[in-house]
Amino acid sequence: MDERVIQQIQKEGADALLNVGVSVPLLDFKVPFRKVPLHIRVTMKRPTLAGQIKIARTYLSMETTAEQLCAMGTSEQMAFLAQHGKKLSKIIALTMPHWWFPTVLMSWIIRHFMKFEYQKAAISKFVSLMGTDPFIPIIRSVERTNPMKLRLSQKKKGS
Repeated sequence: MDERVIQQIQKEGADALLNVGVSVPLLDFKVPFRKVPLHIRVTMKRPTLAGQIKIARTYLSMETTAEQLCAMGTSEQMAFLAQHGKKLSKIIALTMPHWWFPTVLMSWIIRHFMKFEYQKAAISKFVSLMGTDPFIPIIRSVERTNPMKLRLSQKKKGS
């Protein structure tokens, strides 16, 4: 691989880790008297906990994995898109910070203007980043500091 490509990949990984987000092309259109088409991009960021719960609920209702989506053929992708297109666009919309823009409207824009290849890549990227690993230490610490849990010296008396 070229050194510039490797550096670009490392930079994108560092930006994602710093929660800068991933910029995804939304719409390309030709403007009169301009040689290069105008590119409108949106930035996908790591969602809040409420957003992650909504994404997890929507993702689980589709009953497919990111690996299965990447392995699908053209006809299978079309059937998947026909069946789960709205859910797919809702998941992508939930990863975009849009406190001023309703999720329903953003998912409609994604459905009508974003190419399916970008949607598929966005879903596979963000599903792989979302997991419960960061919550395991929090759950362990809550278990240890639970004030309602009986301590070792209190097992006989219960007080």
